[in-house]
Amino acid sequence: MSVTKGLVAGAAGTVALNLTTYGDMLLRGRGSSDVPAQVADLLVDRAGVDLGDEQTRTNREQAVGALLGYVTGLGVGAAYGLLRRGSGPLPDWVAGPLLGAAAMAGSDVPASVLGVTDPTSWDRVSWVSDLVPHLVYGFTTATVYQALR
Repeated sequence: MSVTKGLVAGAAGTVALNLTTYGDMLLRGRGSSDVPAQVADLLVDRAGVDLGDEQTRTNREQAVGALLGYVTGLGVGAAYGLLRRGSGPLPDWVAGPLLGAAAMAGSDVPASVLGVTDPTSWDRVSWVSDLVPHLVYGFTTATVYQALR
């Protein structure tokens, strides 16, 4: 049951992250990141999967990149539920940043390892654009999980 609650909380956190990200894109007029699609491209190539002709492949890479984000958000939520099973409550102010950091690592570490991005070269705006939605994810996930207990 704790894993299910974690999945639900992770799903809510993922929605909150996406709303924050798309809201930022709307407010600042910036484009979406191509990092998830690039990660998907490299993973698909390494797996030897054929995604079709050039246009179809590009569309499928974008879809795989987005789906990997959902897997990360749901996975972090489920892991949190598993880890919190039978434990006392963890305050949201502690759990929120930890969950946000875990989700951020779940997306940024693979991208860095694959050479798609280098966080050491990011400017302040890039860091804030990545950090804020992940903190929103973390606090939302923690709050929803606590509410479901």
